[in-house]
Amino acid sequence: MSTEYKYPGEELQLFETATNWKNYFASHISSYLTGKVLEVGAGIGGTTLLLNKDKADNWLLLEPDETMQLILQQKIKDKLLPSNCKAVQGTLDSLDKNERFDCIIYIDVLEHIENDAAELKKATDLLAPGGFLIILSPAFQFLFSPFDKAIGHYRRYNRKTLSAIRPASLTRKKMVYLDSVGFFASLLNKLLLRQSYPAKRQVQVWDQLMIPVSRITDRIFFYSFGKSILAVWKKQ
Repeated sequence: MSTEYKYPGEELQLFETATNWKNYFASHISSYLTGKVLEVGAGIGGTTLLLNKDKADNWLLLEPDETMQLILQQKIKDKLLPSNCKAVQGTLDSLDKNERFDCIIYIDVLEHIENDAAELKKATDLLAPGGFLIILSPAFQFLFSPFDKAIGHYRRYNRKTLSAIRPASLTRKKMVYLDSVGFFASLLNKLLLRQSYPAKRQVQVWDQLMIPVSRITDRIFFYSFGKSILAVWKKQ
């Protein structure tokens, strides 16, 4: 990902209103989002709005796509994002190497980065001692579909593959699968529908009907499978 990166997908707009899903995964990570927060690949700020509840002192929105970064700047100017936000175009290499963050988050971003292990090493170097690295990504490579390919995914993860790229200075606080109902919807798309993009109505059905059920079934199945995987690591 370079500073001239152009995002290939349009799912950010499509999933911007998926508030049930965003509130669900936010409930698993909100306690870590304090101090100085770095959001890598902030997109158009839809997720920022759900996660940033003014518990953080500063929230840096790092976005490599120039068009999206300009959208973020305008939203901050128009007070559509919290006042603790600042938007910067670029990647981790664009930041001051001496800067330290209390929390760095990758929300559906790491799968877009070809050299994910190197990316996490750079992120860990930017973490303050005791800081948290949070990753939410699509789960299970056998679910990789035309939709994944269309929006620029290199891979999907499971516990083993995500753990394999963990820098040694990080310890695991949490690693769970989320959205067990969505797992079967993704499997259906993979095997039968093979859609490059879901319809807006399908996203609404998933968010409004499936996610509330997943909140229940995920607990029943002890977060053992799902459409997404969530990891929280702490720097020693």
